[in-house]
Amino acid sequence: MTRYLISFDDGAMTFPEEELPEVAEASLEVVRKARDAGVWVFGGGLERQRASVVAVDGTVTDGPYPETKAVLGGFAVIDVPSREDALEWAAELAAACRCAQEVREIMSDPTA
Repeated sequence: MTRYLISFDDGAMTFPEEELPEVAEASLEVVRKARDAGVWVFGGGLERQRASVVAVDGTVTDGPYPETKAVLGGFAVIDVPSREDALEWAAELAAACRCAQEVREIMSDPTA
């Protein structure tokens, strides 16, 4: 099995605020379904966009930078047999969250 990161841009969710409970429940239903299928690893939305960047020399600066056009709004990590499976789960999340999802394969753990 391979792990995939499914994520969405913070500004991608553009539905009316009063629809948030419905969107949240639909998203949680996909999470429950993924857990029941045994593919859910971890996921969540980001509380706020405040980030810190730690350089190789240990210097800490605030980020993301103003020129950044897209910032991470939330993510899920799933463990599935194929990219096609990951894309199917991303499609379910996209429908539930009402926003596009990005899918990336996570490199395998070299110590495993």
